[in-house]
Amino acid sequence: MSTDAEFADARRIPPIPPQPPRRPAPAAPPEPVDDPHTAVLRRVPAEPSTPETPPVPPRPTAPPPAPPGAQPPAAGAPLPPRPARAPGPAVPPQPAARPDAFRDTAAFHLAHSQDLWSGPGAPSRPGGPDPATPQAAAGSAPPGPASARRPQPPWSPAPVPVQGGGPGAPGGLPRRPSASRPGARALAVAACLVLGVGLIGGAAAGSWLTDEAAGATPDAAATFAKGRDVWHNTPVDTLFPRTVNGFGAGPGGADRTWSRIAVAPDSGCTGAYDPKLADALARAGCVRLLRATYVDATRSSVITVGAQITKADQAGMMALNTRFSTRSLGTRTDLMPLPYAARDTPAEDFGRSQRVSWTVRVLTDIPVVVYAVSGFADGRTFAEPQPAEAATKPGAATAPAESGLGHDAKDLADRIGKDFRTAAGNPPQATEASS
Repeated sequence: MSTDAEFADARRIPPIPPQPPRRPAPAAPPEPVDDPHTAVLRRVPAEPSTPETPPVPPRPTAPPPAPPGAQPPAAGAPLPPRPARAPGPAVPPQPAARPDAFRDTAAFHLAHSQDLWSGPGAPSRPGGPDPATPQAAAGSAPPGPASARRPQPPWSPAPVPVQGGGPGAPGGLPRRPSASRPGARALAVAACLVLGVGLIGGAAAGSWLTDEAAGATPDAAATFAKGRDVWHNTPVDTLFPRTVNGFGAGPGGADRTWSRIAVAPDSGCTGAYDPKLADALARAGCVRLLRATYVDATRSSVITVGAQITKADQAGMMALNTRFSTRSLGTRTDLMPLPYAARDTPAEDFGRSQRVSWTVRVLTDIPVVVYAVSGFADGRTFAEPQPAEAATKPGAATAPAESGLGHDAKDLADRIGKDFRTAAGNPPQATEASS
C-alpha cells in the first residue's frame, strides 16, 4: 500500500482512468472462515463528469467608440441604457480541486470503499451489519452508481466489536464491573474503615478500663503478700535511693538533702538490735533486714535507715502496731535501734553512744517495720537522746531539734516506708503508729 510521502510530487502521478459502468457483481467465493481479519480493498469510484462551459469573454475596460456624427452627452444628462446581454448557460460552481497525490493514499481508498462492504455479495462484518450503512433489501436491485448514492462516512462511528464475541461471550474481553455495583477497591476501603473504627474503639475501651483499674483500690491481701517479696524483687536504688531530697523537711521548713554512703548486706535480725528491742519485735518474726546509711549535705550528721521484713500476717502487724503505740515502746531509750557504721565513710564512728534521735514505724498494710537513727558525723557522744516526734514539734529547743537530727530521722523513715509501699503497689498511708 502506498504512502503519502511516495506521492508527494503530483507531477509524476499518472491520471486515474475513469471507472467503467458497474456490472453485476459475480458470485463471490465464500470468505475463508479461518481468517476473519482479511481486509478487502474496494475500487475507487470515478469522479463525477463536469459539463464543459463556454469561455466567458473578458469584460471591456473602456466604453465602445461613439458612431460618427454623434454628439457627446451634456454634463449632468443621464447616460443611455446599456443594451441587454443575451443570457448564457448557467455556470455551475467549480468543485474544489483535490490534489492528485491524495487519490492514491490509504485514507482515500478506505473513504471510497463503502460500496463493496454494503453492496450485494460483500462479506458480512463480524458482529452483525453496521447500522450506519444502508443495506439492500432481499430481492431488490443492486445499488446505483456511486454518484447517485448518498456519500458515506469514511468509517462508522459505532465501535466495531472484537472478533470472537462480545464481552460476555466465551473468549471475549472480561466484563467490566457496573458503576452501580461496588468494586473491590470500595470494599477494601470499607473494610479498612470498619477495622480502624474497631481498633480505635478497642483502644479507648482498654484505656478506660486501665484508668478504672488504676484508680481502683488495690486488693489488700495481694498488696500485703507482695510487700513480703519486695526486698528481692526491687532494685536497692529504688528502696534506698542514692539521693533523697527533703523539701521543707529541716528545722523551720529548710530544705534538706541526704546522700547514701553505705548499704549493708541483707541479713537476718540476730545481733542487729539491742536485746529489749529484739524481744519487742520477735513476735512478728524476721525474714530479712535491710539497712543503709546516709549523710546530709553539710556532712555534719549521719543517719541509718533499716527495714525489717516480718513473718506476721495482717492481724499480727495490726497487733504489733497497737502494742507499740499503747505502751509507748517507740519512745523508750532502751529500745533504740543500732546504727550501721561503714568503714572509710563519715559514719565509721557512729556507734551506740553517738545516737541522738530515732523513730520506729510499724507498717500495717505490708509486713515491714521501718526505723531510723541519727547522730553527729564527728563521732561525739550524746547523753540525752530524744525521739524524733518530740524533736520535731514546733518550739522544741533541744539539741536534737535545733541540729535537725530529729528531722533527719523522721523524714528519712517516712521516705523509705513510702518507697516500700510503692514497690508493693500500694499508695502511702499513715495508719501506723510512730514513736
